[in-house]
Amino acid sequence: MEKFEYKGIEIEWLGHASFKIKYDSKTIYIDPFVIPKEPEKADYIFVTHEHYDHCALENIGKLIKETTKIIATEDCLAKLDKFGVQVITVVPNDSKQIDEIKVETIPAYNLNKAFHTKDSGWVGYILEIKGVRIYHAGDTDATPEMKSLKNIDIALLPVGGKYTMDYKEAAEAVNEFKPKIAIPMHWGKIVGSKEDAEKFKELVKESEAIILEPSIKE
Repeated sequence: MEKFEYKGIEIEWLGHASFKIKYDSKTIYIDPFVIPKEPEKADYIFVTHEHYDHCALENIGKLIKETTKIIATEDCLAKLDKFGVQVITVVPNDSKQIDEIKVETIPAYNLNKAFHTKDSGWVGYILEIKGVRIYHAGDTDATPEMKSLKNIDIALLPVGGKYTMDYKEAAEAVNEFKPKIAIPMHWGKIVGSKEDAEKFKELVKESEAIILEPSIKE
């Protein structure tokens, strides 16, 4: 399946680290590197860091309407200013109320490689919507901050390795912070394979691991 619904919230994996979340009449995109050819416009766009496959400017431009709000790390601000919509910057360990969404940021960084350094100030997001806590990890390894998370309903986690944690490290983290549902991402494009997602699912113990298929086929 490409998407599923949880307590009135629809989550669709577009591909790579790109997700579309719908609730009530609102539409959220996270790291929209992969989007449909004729996309639904965004109420909110969340960007975890400046890399081209996360802060994808051409695609962000296609998603914007006059009232769109972009939430992004500070290194994206200069790129996003040109769109003329509200841009809200975040840093790690931040907490903000953005309309009806409670937003928390979790540091996202590598432990033993230099693609995503801790001092870059990049993030994952916890979005609390209608009481449901959704964690999008961004590009990260299995950090101490991730392993100490609590009360996560849905976790969206990279499993492809090389630039992020691999499926074993992701499963180990899930088994520590125990989200209700764990969804592997960051596979099938650039790095990682469906086999990584399947091995992740096999190693997850108490959480329900759900493998989504990317809804945008290329």
